[in-house]
Amino acid sequence: MIASLRGTLVALTGTRAVIDVSGVGYAVAVTERHARDLRTGDTVRVHTALVVREDDMSLFGFADEVELGLFELLRTVSGVGPKSALGVLGAMTPDAIARAIADDDDAPFRAVSGIGPKTAKLIVVTLAGKLVAPAGSAAADASRAPAVVTTSLVAALTGLGWPERTALDVAAQVVDADPDASTTALSVLLRRALAQLGPARARSAADSADGSRS
Repeated sequence: MIASLRGTLVALTGTRAVIDVSGVGYAVAVTERHARDLRTGDTVRVHTALVVREDDMSLFGFADEVELGLFELLRTVSGVGPKSALGVLGAMTPDAIARAIADDDDAPFRAVSGIGPKTAKLIVVTLAGKLVAPAGSAAADASRAPAVVTTSLVAALTGLGWPERTALDVAAQVVDADPDASTTALSVLLRRALAQLGPARARSAADSADGSRS
């Protein structure tokens, strides 16, 4: 599993970035918003999702773990593939996505290229209750961080094979127990969550996830 890449951006064509890591060039699909911030020749770091299909292996890169977590959540929606999920993140910020879902408003998603009315509605219905919309105040900005961290942690746990309900419960407990959760590395929070779930079950889930990728 390629979780992240750090190297020199040697080429950028549209939303296709090529990152040189120790002499190996990795082609990574990024969002339109992310691409606008990239400059050829700069050292960059992207958080990545490796999507494996029968005839293709593709890397999708994101500026932070929040967007990566949202990418994984969007892919749980029926009819939303990796390219469509990338398109949503390219057209909407994480806050805008959370706000639209909280407001039961599928219009912003229908405005995204490649997302039809049915899929837009499914996004709102499927992700309802899984994201917290920003309230717009300074206090809300401070309290929003745990919510997006919880989203990323849930995505990581479900990716390891844990049921969504279980992942939501444990992620909420782990984040609530850490007053600095917004700045704690996701890998650290994930280890805490797996320890809480139980060593044997955690190893079983991890082994199952590794087997599914091989």
